[in-house]
Amino acid sequence: MLDISNIDQALTDALKSKNSVVVDTLRMLKTRIQNEKIAKGGQLEEQDLVALIRSEVKRRKEASESFTQGNRPELAAKELAELEILSQYLPQGPSEAEISTAIDAILSSGEFTQKDFGKLMGQLKGKFPNAGGDQLSQLLKAKLSK
Repeated sequence: MLDISNIDQALTDALKSKNSVVVDTLRMLKTRIQNEKIAKGGQLEEQDLVALIRSEVKRRKEASESFTQGNRPELAAKELAELEILSQYLPQGPSEAEISTAIDAILSSGEFTQKDFGKLMGQLKGKFPNAGGDQLSQLLKAKLSK
């Protein structure tokens, strides 16, 4: 279970150990959570927090790729370090084998083509809410192209 007090404790520990990357990352996360609470007008549910952290992880991943392409390895490394810190607060997702087995089961229940991709992604997201959409998408595309 994701709990904001875990983030507060980790921030306190990082401040004590003077770990600036962790401090900056967790402060940013707490600010984003607070802004979302204000926008929503109340407390955030666990799935809201997970979605928020997932979006921050995705941002870091895209930024690191851009910095790598722009020949800025020091900035890419910083983004990857932040991504690693944020990933610790995401619930463990299903394995690739579990997802692959579920996709096989869904595909064996009917005749599906690339046109059914959206419908199939909806089923997979319902079955695996903690899985990343990009992971589900890649596996499903590979199975549909066979």
